[in-house]
Amino acid sequence: MRDMELIEGHRAITPPEGMPVWDVDPFDTAILSDPEPYYAGLRARGPVVYIPRWSVLALGQYETTKAVFSDHENFVSSRGVGLNDFHVGDPWRPPSIILEVDPPDHTRTRRVMSRALSPKVVRTMAGMFAEAAEELVDELVARGRIEAVEDLAERFPITVFPRVVGMRDVDQRILVDYGACVFNSMGPDNALRRAATARNKEIAPWIMAACARERLTEDGIGAMIYADADAGEIGQDEAPLLVRSLLSAGVDTTVTGIGNALYCFAANPGEWDRLRAEPKLVRPAIEEVLRYTSPVHTFGRTAGRDCEIAGYPVEEGTKILCVLGAANLDPDKWGDADTFRIDRRPVGHMGFGAGIHGCVGQNIARGEMEAVLTALARKVARIEFDGDAPWRPNNAIHALDKLPLKLTPA
Repeated sequence: MRDMELIEGHRAITPPEGMPVWDVDPFDTAILSDPEPYYAGLRARGPVVYIPRWSVLALGQYETTKAVFSDHENFVSSRGVGLNDFHVGDPWRPPSIILEVDPPDHTRTRRVMSRALSPKVVRTMAGMFAEAAEELVDELVARGRIEAVEDLAERFPITVFPRVVGMRDVDQRILVDYGACVFNSMGPDNALRRAATARNKEIAPWIMAACARERLTEDGIGAMIYADADAGEIGQDEAPLLVRSLLSAGVDTTVTGIGNALYCFAANPGEWDRLRAEPKLVRPAIEEVLRYTSPVHTFGRTAGRDCEIAGYPVEEGTKILCVLGAANLDPDKWGDADTFRIDRRPVGHMGFGAGIHGCVGQNIARGEMEAVLTALARKVARIEFDGDAPWRPNNAIHALDKLPLKLTPA
């Protein structure tokens, strides 16, 4: 390997002549807590911007971001979806065999996961999701005032998702924190990543033990994955890693999606009235929540070979930040992008990624969100803020830290 200067475990680069340069830290906690000005600044500077702080290229305009994020041949995931380049240094944990891998290996593991989490399979869970949502919403409406992150956004997925997987071991705090650790690890060596690394040392043994075959029931998705290993479609050593992947794909993004939906409707009471009047809008409302709030705000890629972005040459080994949150708010794509409108039907948003690496748990996340919003729409006339609702800084996830709400019964 030729000599190179490294920044955060990836090769430092010299930007091509004429490329916009912006001296900003995308992982500053102030930006992570209030990212919209950063998103707008990134889009305004051009389709691709060099950020010297981390020696990366950043994309925020929709068309360029979507093109690069979907181009798995030139911009690979196997070298890490954060700032670290796995060809240069060791990953912080064994890489995900579905998130951090490219075809043809990705095709094999993705086929197993896609079958286990297919729309057909998720439809069999709809009744259980609806029943659990009805029970929880009844309890929360009777209470009137809730802290919606912990009481609803975190609690509902932890109520239903372990049953889907077939987990015998359930701990709400560990399951939620694990996803946050995974996504914080995608950033630089800042306080968020260091805290995540320390927390992961505590919970990783619990997570791997909970994914072992003997800790799963015989009627869940986890058992389906182990059955595929028995059939030779994946290795026996790969099965627990795929079950582990379920826990970040199926918990954290769902927690974020539910919390963000409640925030959107509290901030836009007219849209809540509209959903209650037109329940059929629940599915497009979910897509608008995903577009408007981008549960995953940033994902990384690595140039697997010399190529180009928007006419600029890009060297092999260059790290690229695909800022999905900025792309999903691009007015050139969406028009009134900063308006939350549940009849928008935002086809092509990247709230759950795009291309072959779209979130593998998105069908379950949508199913859970639909169950919760449907129950709330029938039983709650008004969702109102009952205090400050700060966003929780995370290197890759855009989620609320607290969401105090007042629920007025219908």
